[in-house]
Amino acid sequence: FMVQLGGIREHGLVHHAMNLVPPGIPFWLLPIMIPVELLGQLTKPFALCIRLYANMTAGHLVILSFLALIFVMKTFVIAPVAVGFALFINILEIFIAFLQAYIFTMLTSLFMGMSIHPEH
Repeated sequence: FMVQLGGIREHGLVHHAMNLVPPGIPFWLLPIMIPVELLGQLTKPFALCIRLYANMTAGHLVILSFLALIFVMKTFVIAPVAVGFALFINILEIFIAFLQAYIFTMLTSLFMGMSIHPEH
């Protein structure tokens, strides 16, 4: 919502809505372009959130799966291997969390910039 509010605050509601459709396209393409652009404006932030949530959940699920091997096999012989793999995935998950935070920040600022400063 902040991406759209930033564009509306900068340009006003009417001009911001006009910025969603590229200038110079034929009139007969407007019924196709307007819904596509509106859908694109809504799905970009949603896709960022889903990707961030999926990466966080996947790492936790893999760690729990490795630790569950100890209880499924009902032996402590596999415990050092399972804990070692879980520790490795945990370190990998920390790296992925920083990478995802960087990507999330960069793409959010890119979308904000595209909303506030549209192409000419």
